[in-house]
Amino acid sequence: MDGKIWDVVRADPRYAYEAYEFLCDAVAFTQDGLGRCPHDDDDPDADYHVGGHELARGATNLAVREFGMMAPVVFRHWGIRTTADIGEIVFNLIKAERLSQSDRDDREDFLDLFDITDALTSGFEIVLARPRKNPR
Repeated sequence: MDGKIWDVVRADPRYAYEAYEFLCDAVAFTQDGLGRCPHDDDDPDADYHVGGHELARGATNLAVREFGMMAPVVFRHWGIRTTADIGEIVFNLIKAERLSQSDRDDREDFLDLFDITDALTSGFEIVLARPRKNPR
């Protein structure tokens, strides 16, 4: 367990510890998906920045991949209800020095980007099987 994240949770208990860990993972997942994942042999001046909208989409995509149809339940349990909540977690992680901030980053980058519940549930379909006929 990360002591810096625990300090953040104590300072801002709106979000579960797991939400903070998940967002750290979501940054790497999003960078990888966008081809911006840093490697040891890369140019040190290369830009690996992920914007607010990109991260919010990446986080919801990772949640669907990891939790499937339970993703909305997990996010609600962690306190994540809107894209603005993702931004709050990100800026708390920046304050705790677990993420870095660029000059382009702003909390407003996460405001009202999309409906998080729709993003977590779209594409799922529940299909009821037809009852089997009893052979006599």
